[in-house]
Amino acid sequence: MPFPQTRLRRLRRTPVLRDLVRETRLHPGDFVLPLYVEAGLEGRTALPTMPGVDRLSISAAVQEADEAVALGIPAVLLFGIPAHKDEEGSGAWDDEGIVQLATRAIKEAHPELLVIADLCLCEYTSHGHCGLLRADGSVDNDSSVELLARTALSQAHAGADVIAPSDMMDGRVAAIRSALDEDGLSDVPIMAYSAKFASAFYGPFRDAVDSAPAFGDRRGYQMDPANGDEALREVLLDVEEGADMVMVKPALPYLDVVRRVKEATRLPVAAYNVSGEYAMVKFAAAAGALDERATVLELLTSIRRAGADIVITYHAKDAARWLR
Repeated sequence: MPFPQTRLRRLRRTPVLRDLVRETRLHPGDFVLPLYVEAGLEGRTALPTMPGVDRLSISAAVQEADEAVALGIPAVLLFGIPAHKDEEGSGAWDDEGIVQLATRAIKEAHPELLVIADLCLCEYTSHGHCGLLRADGSVDNDSSVELLARTALSQAHAGADVIAPSDMMDGRVAAIRSALDEDGLSDVPIMAYSAKFASAFYGPFRDAVDSAPAFGDRRGYQMDPANGDEALREVLLDVEEGADMVMVKPALPYLDVVRRVKEATRLPVAAYNVSGEYAMVKFAAAAGALDERATVLELLTSIRRAGADIVITYHAKDAARWLR
């Protein structure tokens, strides 16, 4: 027997009953704010393809952390832009590197704010790929994993609360977990970019951190957008290797994957509302095509409804203000 329509309407309209119905409700505590921190920069540099987002000096990053705390946002995700790049991406594991210095400064100012350190070599390599290259230009997975584990230790010693490997090298979660455990850092969790697709939506990010590959693309180690089954297998491998949280990136084109990952793992799931998704809304709103506030809150709700416990988004500050 179908559920009577009158009863459905009563559930929606009666406050006491409506409060008992489980709905997806946004809260500032759902969000993580990504920050781009640049070595040697004074103040801020606006990013033309990401209106409202800047490259930040360390002091400006601390100011962003101040705002996040005031708005009830519990965490920031740090990306570093080094002063110099080389073939190995050595700035990534430099104990005086930009992410390490920014982490110390933010944790000193706000010990209660979670600092998540993005872990990849692409921002630090002169060629823009996420690992070391062989002579033929292909990525050397195993050698890259050794450097990623080294970087994780440096970030954790700098005070990062969570390590977030985004490189998509095979076996990197196990290597990072082993390195952290052996160094007495077993309580540092790993938020793995487990289903990271080779997406067209990363364009503004690559402009922001100067990480576009100098040649080729990243399809050899990122996921095929058409293959959700492969992405799920990658997620489960990361869980087996010791990931404490898993991520789907991008978010909006892959909400089906978010749901599948949540159902398959029952772990905390993060979804990254990436730079291209952000830029589309900002430019459409500037053109008068969309109501920015309504659009942002709707899309963030859809990400949470799909199963994401954590939403990494450049809209975090605006959304937190609107929700308050």
